[in-house]
This record gives sequence, C-alpha cells and structure tokens, in this order.
Amino acid sequence: MDDFMKPKQIAKICVDAAMTLGLLFQMGYHLWGDTAHEWVGAGLFLLFILHHILNWRWWTGLFKGKYTAARVLQTVIDLLTLAAMVGLMASGVILSSKVFAFLHIRGHMAFARRLHMAASYWGFLLMAAHLGLHWGMLLGMARKAGKTKLSGRANLPLPAWIAALIAVYGVAAMVKRDLTTYLFLRSEFVFLDFSESKVLFYLDYLAIMGTFIFLAYYGTKLLRRRKGRNTL
Repeated sequence: MDDFMKPKQIAKICVDAAMTLGLLFQMGYHLWGDTAHEWVGAGLFLLFILHHILNWRWWTGLFKGKYTAARVLQTVIDLLTLAAMVGLMASGVILSSKVFAFLHIRGHMAFARRLHMAASYWGFLLMAAHLGLHWGMLLGMARKAGKTKLSGRANLPLPAWIAALIAVYGVAAMVKRDLTTYLFLRSEFVFLDFSESKVLFYLDYLAIMGTFIFLAYYGTKLLRRRKGRNTL
C-alpha cells in the first residue's frame, strides 16, 4: 500500500474524528448520564487543545495572503467554531460536579447553563460546517485509499442527490427537535425524552450534521466557481 499520508496528517484526522464523534455523543447526554457526559467533555477539552497545537500554522497564516469569498467564509466559520468551543469548555468546567469539582468554582451558574446550552448547539452545527469546508479533501483521501485497497474499483463518495436527501432529513430533524429554541435561548431548559431510542436520536443528529456538511461543502464550491467565472 502506498504511503499517501504523513504521520502528522493521520494524527490530525484522528483528533478531528475523535472530536466530531465526541461532540455527537455529547448531544445525547441525557441517554448516558452526567458522569459519562463530564468525562467525555474533559476528553474533548484535551482534544481541542491538541487540535490547535497540530494546526498552529493556521494561526500564523491568518493575516497572510488574499481573502477570497471562500476563504472569508472558511475563516468566519473557523473563528465562530473556536468561540463556541471556548464557551462550551469554560461553561462546562463551571457546571462540573464531578471531573472539575476540585476547582470549587461557584457563582454565575445560571449564566453558565445558558452559555453551555447555546454553545453546545452552535458548536455542534459549526463543527459540522467546519467539517464540510474540508469535505473535498476528505473525499480525495477516501478515493485514494479506496483505489489503493480495492485496485481502483471503489466509488466511496455519496452521489449528490443522496447527500441532498440527507440534508433535507436533517432540516426536518432540526424542526422536530426544535433546535432553534436552544440556539437562540428562547427556553431556559432543554426538553428531553429520557426513554427515546438511542438509534433514532443519533440518526437525527447525524442527519443534522449532514445538513451543515452539505451546506458548507457546496457553498464553498459555489463561491469558488463564481470566482473562476469572474477571472475569465
């Protein structure tokens, strides 16, 4: 098998995959309990730090080069994701009754709960969009891996119409679960069904993730095509 990925690139993919799966798991915290939620959250905190260490060149290049429409979109999504994750981690530490209880942080609990609720939902959607920005690169690696393992017979990426159906299902799942209420803090609490099926819950949230991957991926492609037409 050809060596098509460097160790650092593999590490980045593993960290990002672990963060994505961890945040997806966290969205169903009522299905697993507070202890699991806090420990996975602590793990996400460490992965978040490691992600920025591995991608330190992004910071050094932030004020270099030309900002096209696609790059502006990518940078805005990246910075909003960063803000949501910082808010999520900070509020999680304040609210912790187990993992970070030794810090004895008290006060501002009501604010921390509201911040944690908004940051968790915004962070989930923004992380999905962030993933969508790099979806082309991931598809390219999938194709290369498939050709290496299956002698070129693999056709790994989903057809666009299937991706569109997943995106539509994701929108319906957002409406069903009333996500806008929590995104815009129109409620003080999240209304949860502790008896619902884990499989159905995560199918909904995978579809919601697919919606924002779809929007970011095809939105970026559209912006790049428009730039290409304007330069002709």
